[in-house]
Amino acid sequence: MKSFAVVIFLSFFAFTNGFAQQSEEHYSDISTFQQALDLFQKKQFASAKILFARVAESSEKRQLKSNAKFYEVSSALKLNEANAAIAMEDFIRSHPTSNKKNEAVFEIGNYYFGVNNHNQARRWFNQVDVYNLNKELQSEYYFKFAYASFKSDDFKRANTYFNRVKNHKEYGSQAKYYLGYIAYAENDYRKAKELFDEVEADPNFNQDMAYFKSDMNFKSGNFESAIAAAKEKLQKANYQERSQLNKIIGESYFNLEEYEEAIPYLEAYEGDRCKWNNTDHYQLGYAYFMQKNYPKAVSEFNKIIGGKDKVAQNAYYHLAQSYLKSDAKSEALNAFKNVSELDFDKEIQQDAFLNYAKLSYEIGNAYTSVPEVLTQFLEKYPNSQEANQIGSLLVGAYLAEKNYEKALYLLEGSRNYEDKKQYQQIAYAYAIELFKERDYSAAKTYFNKALKQAIDKKIVAKTQFWNAEVDYLLGNYTDAIVGFKQFEGSTSAKNTKEFQDLNYNLGYAYFKNKNYEQAQIYFEKFAPIAKDAALQHDAFVRLGDAYFASGTYWPAMEAYNKALGMPNFNNDYAFFQKSLSYGFVDRNQRKIEELQRFLSEFKSSAYLDNALYELGNTHVAENEQNKALTAYQKIIDQHPNSALMPRALSKKGLIFYNTNKSEEALVTFKKLVSDYPNSEQAAQAVNTVRLIYIDQGKTEMYAAWVSDLDFMDVADADIDNATYEAAEKPFLDGVNEKAIAGFQKYLAQFPKGIHALKANFYLGQLLYNKGEKEESLVYFEEVIQSSTSEFTETALSRSAQVYLENEDYTNAIPLLKQLEEKAQFTQNVIFAVSNLMKAYYRTDNFEETIAYADKVKQLKSVEERAINDAYLFSARANMKLDNETDAEKAYAVVEESASGKLAAEALYYSAYFKHQQGNFEASTEVVKELTKNYSRYQEFGFKGLIIMAKNFFALDDAFNATYILESLEKSAAKYPEIVDEAREELAKMKRKIAEKNSSVELDKETDDEETEEKKSEVDRVIKF
Repeated sequence: MKSFAVVIFLSFFAFTNGFAQQSEEHYSDISTFQQALDLFQKKQFASAKILFARVAESSEKRQLKSNAKFYEVSSALKLNEANAAIAMEDFIRSHPTSNKKNEAVFEIGNYYFGVNNHNQARRWFNQVDVYNLNKELQSEYYFKFAYASFKSDDFKRANTYFNRVKNHKEYGSQAKYYLGYIAYAENDYRKAKELFDEVEADPNFNQDMAYFKSDMNFKSGNFESAIAAAKEKLQKANYQERSQLNKIIGESYFNLEEYEEAIPYLEAYEGDRCKWNNTDHYQLGYAYFMQKNYPKAVSEFNKIIGGKDKVAQNAYYHLAQSYLKSDAKSEALNAFKNVSELDFDKEIQQDAFLNYAKLSYEIGNAYTSVPEVLTQFLEKYPNSQEANQIGSLLVGAYLAEKNYEKALYLLEGSRNYEDKKQYQQIAYAYAIELFKERDYSAAKTYFNKALKQAIDKKIVAKTQFWNAEVDYLLGNYTDAIVGFKQFEGSTSAKNTKEFQDLNYNLGYAYFKNKNYEQAQIYFEKFAPIAKDAALQHDAFVRLGDAYFASGTYWPAMEAYNKALGMPNFNNDYAFFQKSLSYGFVDRNQRKIEELQRFLSEFKSSAYLDNALYELGNTHVAENEQNKALTAYQKIIDQHPNSALMPRALSKKGLIFYNTNKSEEALVTFKKLVSDYPNSEQAAQAVNTVRLIYIDQGKTEMYAAWVSDLDFMDVADADIDNATYEAAEKPFLDGVNEKAIAGFQKYLAQFPKGIHALKANFYLGQLLYNKGEKEESLVYFEEVIQSSTSEFTETALSRSAQVYLENEDYTNAIPLLKQLEEKAQFTQNVIFAVSNLMKAYYRTDNFEETIAYADKVKQLKSVEERAINDAYLFSARANMKLDNETDAEKAYAVVEESASGKLAAEALYYSAYFKHQQGNFEASTEVVKELTKNYSRYQEFGFKGLIIMAKNFFALDDAFNATYILESLEKSAAKYPEIVDEAREELAKMKRKIAEKNSSVELDKETDDEETEEKKSEVDRVIKF
């Protein structure tokens, strides 16, 4: 019994002792919690956090543990600790029934509010049960939720919550300030004024409302009041306010049309975030314009980029007028064109179009042909007072663009005397241009059109002359003579420049027509009195040729002597012809002396081999065989590519044969046959070899030798000759189709025949002249593959010409190289070298292009046109190799004499080089010349406009720079590379302009940070 009592006592003691221990621990946690809460309320959050954490860790009471955890995390939020917000969100998720959940949601919202993350703040404030907050927290909640909504552009919700605290002691003035701003932003200036007045009455709120008041006066049209208020505030304003106030004052004066007073304030405006917009530039530009300060007006108007509204249209119109006042017509044209494409003000649009049309006619238009611009105006405004004036400019516009066909079409059929007269002038001018371009058939058509309107007798005479010149160049020599005679008989002919050379032209026409006696008469008339030394020299030479051809050699020599008496001319031909003439008057010794003198004085002449050949022949005639052999041997040794080689060998062999030097003759003839099997002399050599072997009684040796010759069949020789002669006769008679058939038959029967060389050559020539150039190649190839002959040069040049026309430079180049090496005639050398230059350029071999261009420049007797081509291709090749210094020098030479498309190219590069050197004004002037005078060549015009745009941009004319590039997107559509370059340059420019002009829109420009900065105008008071 006693022991039982002890057990009960011990159990009770243990129970009461444990209960007391638990109570003690609980009271300790509560005490710590109270201590932490006291620290929390005293804002000693770090210390409080430690104690709250201890309670949350140790307490076994769920409510106490939960509350301690809330305050622990809340303390962390107050301390802005990392991840504190995440910890509070974890608290909400893990304690869904906590009595602190609503406060926790508010705390998270408060945290995001404090770090200016207003979107997140709104998200959490929106979850708060405001009615479960105490009254003071409710006011804080309303204000902060309102402010976060305001910063997020949710003015409707901001307005609602600001109104709930507008009478609050702490938040009231601040709420009214923002409510005032919302009213101000929504243009409710009466309400805004009332609210701002209430805010100003609060002595504890020191925000100055002068800016808003002046701005509201301005926006309400009370400009004088706006000026007064803004000027009062200006004295004590900060930097940002000062800029805005200057803007208000300047715009107010602007609206009062007091432009002189407006200018200094508009100039002082710093822009929105240091950027102006199009309206800012317009107002200052217009103020300058009204003060007649046109250069400064231009400097503002031309910064207005991409405007597509009424303000922009008005600005561009005044920009155009400012350009005109400054005599900048090209720039004015761009501005008027832009205005004419904007339809906000119809009256301004029509006036701009009229000015655009007139300027286009005056200075040219790089975007659209001038006639098209004039036609577009007439189509759009057919009843305008200026329609007749614009219509009268159309013909002149077509002429300015050298669109003669359209101009003639407009005048065709008119009975008006002045129209007929103009028709004659235009037809003549067009014919002359076609003549210069060597389109002789087309030129003749328009010369004949000019002759049908025989109004101006002087033009009639000039037309007769040039029509005859066309006939001459087309080989119609009889018609040319008739035409020149008609010109000679015209009463107006003597008053023309062409008349002074008439006898020269008639002399040539008769000479080409083989009427040498008449040719002599006209060259005799012209030569002694010729004013042009080059023509005079040529006339004496041709006079000598006319006498020479008619067999009157003494007068021929006299004429040649007169040519030889003129210094500074190439006289080798005249000297050579004079030397030959002595032989025809039985003065062989004098002929020999003159030929030897020729060989001594003209060591680089193309006639050296001819002189040696004639010298050898003359020595043979004088029975000076050894001297003859020496002359022939010099041809063989010194001129291995000469067409006279077969003849020289033949003559040498015959001398040996006739002087009984049979072995030497055999060696010589066999070399001739071996090296030149297709020559006429080869067949004669075979026959002479046969005679030598017969004389020696060695016919078996002849038979063995001749059997190895694939071109010679002794048995068929007679048939070979007869077949060839049957083809040659119609050829000599000019019956070409029969000759073609005959030569083809001969070559089919005797492909390696005695006359195969001549047959292939003549057949190639006939087909080439017939227009069957591709078919001629196979025959010319046979001539080229044969040994060098008198036909080689022509075969090479004709074949090369065919390949060049087909742009087959791979085949053309080897032929041209051969021609360069073998050509004896200067013209063929020029043809080879100049076309090698062009072919190498077309095949991207620019180093060789430059090398051959230099060769062309060094050639003698080369036409000026070929020299110009050399400089042109040198320039192009140097550009490809990035040798811009050498390219610039070459293009400068081209520019001096070029016309048409080449002139356009030269001007483009002149503008390019000037731009590269920073000479922007000069570069722009060159582009203006290019686009005005060479508008037909659009590619260079468009490329020039890109340079012009870059020039304008460098000269701070952003309007013209960007407008030109934007216009090219449409006008240059058929040149994709140019459009791509224009777009690239435009993008670069716009990016640069956008740094200072907020109205310039780029492809994408979004920036959250920038959006926040837009609120900075009003967010200057409250700091949390």
